[in-house]
Amino acid sequence: MKICREVYNAVKEKRFISSCRRYAARKILPDGYMITKKTVYLPYNRGLKISAKDFVRVASLRLTAYEINEARIEGSVAELGVYKGEFARYINKFFPDRKLFLFDTFEGFADKDITKDVENGYSRGNEDFSDTNINTVLKRMVYPQNCIIKKGWFPQTTDGMENEKFVFVSLDADLFEPIYEGLSFFYPRLAEGGTIFVHDYNNPDYKGVHVAVKRFCKEQKIPYFCLSDNAGSVVILK
Repeated sequence: MKICREVYNAVKEKRFISSCRRYAARKILPDGYMITKKTVYLPYNRGLKISAKDFVRVASLRLTAYEINEARIEGSVAELGVYKGEFARYINKFFPDRKLFLFDTFEGFADKDITKDVENGYSRGNEDFSDTNINTVLKRMVYPQNCIIKKGWFPQTTDGMENEKFVFVSLDADLFEPIYEGLSFFYPRLAEGGTIFVHDYNNPDYKGVHVAVKRFCKEQKIPYFCLSDNAGSVVILK
């Protein structure tokens, strides 16, 4: 009864509870489901706050990184669509001994990519992501010395990287063309056991992402599954 009372009070006061008699501290959602604040079944403390922006996506990245690092899979990590480096920071943090390639125009969407999205009714392509720069991104990084900036229009920025191998890639470019090109470039270079996260797969404001993923995966006969994170990422394994 005392534990039940603790749970009841936590819900009532909208706070987290912690008890050594439970596996984890949890946030109780209105429909009765719970999100764990800690993962005691892994041999480390994740150090993630439940209040972190897009917790599900970041926590999924942390678990993915743990699996890849534990298996000692060789390869670099990358993100296409960096913006201000909020998610790239976690990639850099969770893969501390790997090169992190950061692909972005750092000036917002490319006009040629916007045109295709607008013509197909995928998005309006009018969101402004130009309020960033390389220094802003690098200041966010835990290990900036591991970062390799690839500024410009993708996939032209991949010149000379034909033999690079990757263990984790985040695709967060929002529009059909860069997402499809990102999958076309990175998936063949993904190591066995590697993972690709594609953000905005279920975002109704960027339908081109959904189309690009489904088209590529159908062509290549690749399975995938969805995350219940903000904007609905999709995960592709190899």
